[in-house]
Amino acid sequence: MAAATWFYSSPPSLALIHCLRRRPTIYPSILRYLHNFTATKPSNLSSRLYKPPGQAVYAQARRSFSSKVKEDGVASMADLQFEAPLKIVEYPDPILRAKNKRINTFDDNLKKLVDEMFDVMYRTDGIGLSAPQVGKNVHLMVFNPVGERGEGEEIVLVNPKVNRYSRKIVPYNEGCLSFPGIYADVDRPDAVKIDAQDITGQRFEFNLTGLPARVFQHEFDHLQGILFFDRMTDEVLESIRAELQALEKKYEDRTGLQSPEKIDARRRRKTAVGFGKS
Repeated sequence: MAAATWFYSSPPSLALIHCLRRRPTIYPSILRYLHNFTATKPSNLSSRLYKPPGQAVYAQARRSFSSKVKEDGVASMADLQFEAPLKIVEYPDPILRAKNKRINTFDDNLKKLVDEMFDVMYRTDGIGLSAPQVGKNVHLMVFNPVGERGEGEEIVLVNPKVNRYSRKIVPYNEGCLSFPGIYADVDRPDAVKIDAQDITGQRFEFNLTGLPARVFQHEFDHLQGILFFDRMTDEVLESIRAELQALEKKYEDRTGLQSPEKIDARRRRKTAVGFGKS
């Protein structure tokens, strides 16, 4: 698998994309985002920087606005072991809020986990997937902005970090595999400068803009225990409140346990969801 290939010879085909899930509709704004993703293929996985088109202004990420990274040590071999097929973890399963561990072992087991995550992503019509969403609390994500096996580029990021976010904030209608059938607007920075490791452990640094930047941020939030509705305005959240309550009831009916979180409690608490350095 080409774990960290950042080259598009031409804009991807008119994919059936809806952020983090695919829908049978073509959105013109998506095509604009994909045209903006023009990073070039590196000759090696060094810490080269790739500048997106235009003059995106980056704001240095500030700790005062950051969401605390829920990270707890280094992943053991047991943390990376799994039995196929993996299944999507749905809200409000506590796995989605649990602390996630850094990966220090880059072996065949990690490659098998990555392959399985791509299989799950394609099978569920996704374009991005984080390890917590399949029950593995480690810092790992995969995505393909085209969302079709054999098309676009399969991107693997291990232990990703955000160095900077752009000042330009844009809204977009997002979905999430852990929230089946739910879509709502989320505001996010239009560009990010990040560094990460590839599947061999080699570290590199690069820029993402448009749709790839949004997919990355959505999955990066998962690695911090942040869910996409945490970033919604109260007005937008109200439009999907009943659907979230239905998922909470589904969890209770399936497990016989009380839901570990209630969307109604959001009215009584504030969640730190600022964009900041992690």
